[in-house]
Amino acid sequence: MNRRECLHLLTGLAGVALASDAHAQGAEPKAMPTITPPDPNPKTPSFKLPPKSCDSHTHIFGPASRYPFSEKRPYNTADAPLETFRSLHEKIGVERCVIVNATVHGTDNRVVTDAIAQSEGAYKGIANVSDEMSEKELAALDKGGICGCRFAFLKRLGGVGDMTKFQRIVHRVAELGWHIDVYFEPGTIAEFAPILTALPTPYVIDHMGTVEAGKGLSDPGFTALLDLQKKDEKCWVKITGLERASAAGKPFHDAVPFAEALIDNAPDRVIWGTDWPHPNIKVMPNDGDLVDLIPLYAPDKATQQKLLVDNPARLFKFS
Repeated sequence: MNRRECLHLLTGLAGVALASDAHAQGAEPKAMPTITPPDPNPKTPSFKLPPKSCDSHTHIFGPASRYPFSEKRPYNTADAPLETFRSLHEKIGVERCVIVNATVHGTDNRVVTDAIAQSEGAYKGIANVSDEMSEKELAALDKGGICGCRFAFLKRLGGVGDMTKFQRIVHRVAELGWHIDVYFEPGTIAEFAPILTALPTPYVIDHMGTVEAGKGLSDPGFTALLDLQKKDEKCWVKITGLERASAAGKPFHDAVPFAEALIDNAPDRVIWGTDWPHPNIKVMPNDGDLVDLIPLYAPDKATQQKLLVDNPARLFKFS
């Protein structure tokens, strides 16, 4: 995204507005893509996760028969239900997790809150919310184990068209003690930094800021993320999406130095996750292989404990 596009996004002219303009001009809508399902045979990783390790970024899709997909969803997907989700975590050694409601479910967060209710305190959730939600609805989500809400500033996911509404939502959820989860286009961290540093609540940047490993550690987009992470105590970063960042493909080792740099930069404000079932991915990873990357970028046990257990317990308020 270039500067002009980003500024349009910040003033509410991207995302939905772009789609509306195309419709008004008579453009044919693009066919809705269908995403690839996850690897059905996750490996048992060689690296053993410490007790109470948390997968801090994961999703559940459906089943659509019980949790219908939104009519406004940006992509089609097969079901990736709670039963499969639990089986994956048992296989790779995860005991806690944070379920991020995906755009396919819109602002219907029941797929997340129902899973939390069955977890005996092992799950928390990140919701999709709108400014139209009442205080009662937000309070119910809070009671149901939601501790944050997500904003995807990506054109392919619709963007966040109205920044005035964004600010209203952020201030409303801050009163509940929530943080916000933000997902950006590659290379746009510097553009958003003034908005992020002014937020009244902590924020978590998805997928290592959508870094592009092929551009190297000195890429301005990545150095802007390091600078923001270092200077703003409200800034947390998810060590997720190495498969998204990689230019070389499996086993994604070219993305490891970026994860390592972010962990070294602010070891008390990084968290780890799988991103299962890996929506909108070019190269589908095996989740066991993703676990085995951890000791490459977090080689010592003290750092692993922070990344996998202590940091998420503090941010998501696990008891």
